[in-house]
Amino acid sequence: MVDTQGSAPRSDFDRGLHLIQRMGELERPAVLDLFESVDEGAFGEQCVAFIYGKVYHREGLTLAERQLATIGTLTALGYASAQLQFHVKAALNVGCDRRQIIESIIQVSSFAGFPAVLNALLAAKDLLAEPGKADGPSDEDAAAPERSSGAADDRYARGLAVMEQVDGDAGKQVAAALQDVAPDLARYIIEFTFGEIYPRPHLDLRHREIVTVAACTALGSALPQLKVHIHGLLNVGGTRQQVVETVLHVAFYAGFPAALNAMAVARQVFADRVED
Repeated sequence: MVDTQGSAPRSDFDRGLHLIQRMGELERPAVLDLFESVDEGAFGEQCVAFIYGKVYHREGLTLAERQLATIGTLTALGYASAQLQFHVKAALNVGCDRRQIIESIIQVSSFAGFPAVLNALLAAKDLLAEPGKADGPSDEDAAAPERSSGAADDRYARGLAVMEQVDGDAGKQVAAALQDVAPDLARYIIEFTFGEIYPRPHLDLRHREIVTVAACTALGSALPQLKVHIHGLLNVGGTRQQVVETVLHVAFYAGFPAALNAMAVARQVFADRVED
């Protein structure tokens, strides 16, 4: 709701302003200046109040998880480098470490492609190289699946094991569907995505699936893959609330149509799992 002058409710705006100041380490957010000359700042205030004063405070995802989802979204979109830079800095300021951010960007490579990931890493490079932006603790390294630089057969076996853990039968069905037309593509997906990317340290499987759900939602053209990875998020310990919150969160970066389409997929996944 807005008042008759079109400005945002002060309580929501103040809460949103406080958060965005913390995230961006700026006294005055750039979004307010951007719209100042257009409509006297009313839309900028509404953005701060609704997105940062309401949405970011919803339960289900932590601030750090919301930032990882945002980074996955903006990486997949490929055209929002300025916003990606802001959210990389914000992620560092709300408790993410630089390796989690790098892994969130790399995670998107199998879904949005290498150019999108290279552009995102280039945009974030200077921020991630700042002194004091320490890497995260090394205990995740010990918990990560063992990786080797061995033969392709090792990568394939490792990839199959991880794919089964994350995607279950859905992943196998995708690979099987490709066997009669492009068996090499199926093998590359298993070897690279699940054999190389998913076992990397510093980002656990649940967070990788949050990033993947966000990226597939943002892409808009990957709804079958989104369905597989919503199942995947639930398979590795995520909750229905986290699925819904991830999709809802992406709406403010990729648009409501993308979120509505993704929510329809989520509804089907939830129904399928009840029937099972």
